[in-house]
Amino acid sequence: MSVEPRPAVHASELLVRSLGKGRLGHAYLFAGDDSGVLEEAAMHLAQALTCTAGPEARPCGACPACRRTAGAGHPDVTWVRPGKKSRILSIDQIRELIQRVSLRPTEARHKVGVLVSAERLRVEAANAFLKTLEEPPRDSVFVLLTLDPDQVLETLRSRCLRLNFGSGSIRIEPDVARWLEGFAGAVTAASASLLDRYRLVESLLSELESTRSGIEETLTATSPLKRFTDADPAQRDRWEDELDAAVEAEYRRRRSQFLAGVHAWLRDIWVRTLSPEAPAFVPALTDATATVARRINPTDARGNLEAWERTSRLLLATNAQEALVMEVGLLRLKL
Repeated sequence: MSVEPRPAVHASELLVRSLGKGRLGHAYLFAGDDSGVLEEAAMHLAQALTCTAGPEARPCGACPACRRTAGAGHPDVTWVRPGKKSRILSIDQIRELIQRVSLRPTEARHKVGVLVSAERLRVEAANAFLKTLEEPPRDSVFVLLTLDPDQVLETLRSRCLRLNFGSGSIRIEPDVARWLEGFAGAVTAASASLLDRYRLVESLLSELESTRSGIEETLTATSPLKRFTDADPAQRDRWEDELDAAVEAEYRRRRSQFLAGVHAWLRDIWVRTLSPEAPAFVPALTDATATVARRINPTDARGNLEAWERTSRLLLATNAQEALVMEVGLLRLKL
């Protein structure tokens, strides 16, 4: 007898369908406003990965593996929760998780690690976990749950595919939303020509250049350099260094919002190739999402996400030339 899933597990079913096509990733971030919904979704995915009925859209819920997973007793599924007193996820907990997941599966096809309240990872614990996400053990799947995704370290977020279990959308800054709408419109109208693809690259680079210029203008206007023109040269040098650092930090923050906006739209396209009824991260782009989803298959759509995640990681963690990384990342997308 099969068990009908509640609406809370809808998005995780999309992942299970991806599993059936052999395209399951190794790390996911489940974000939402109800911890119970997030844990239910993670449980549904864990059951699908351990169910003896095989990788189907819905785990049977009745086999011994499904029952043990639901009861937190399956040897291949590990749940990690913040300490009751400390309310943090400690490095000792992460080390234990890494050790358990690094072992070969005992019964199932995969080892599964679920981190509840991932925003409570201490810095040293997050850094230890980051190394595992960069080189994940074979046949492992990690699921990070959070009610506050902005508090999860960006280095971790960039290595996870994010699924939203809240209202069905994410907050996008107005200027990013405006640009993204124009970008999506250009994608749907573009042909497969190389010239059209380079126009898309230019659209993003031009917007980022304008963003940096605006940041420089705003921060320069409030800098002590403007107010104390007679300061000694050594002090002015320090202020200039501080201004440069502030501009760079704010620019990187704003750039990450554009990268996240593109990622959210690519996620919607991928989900649309799997399930046309799924809620969207970016509802304003529904028509453009549907148009692109009709052009490509789920494998290509998932490949787009992976390519863009690599692009984001390069910009975040290396000193690679921004324009070149953006160009390569956008040209790799199948749209």
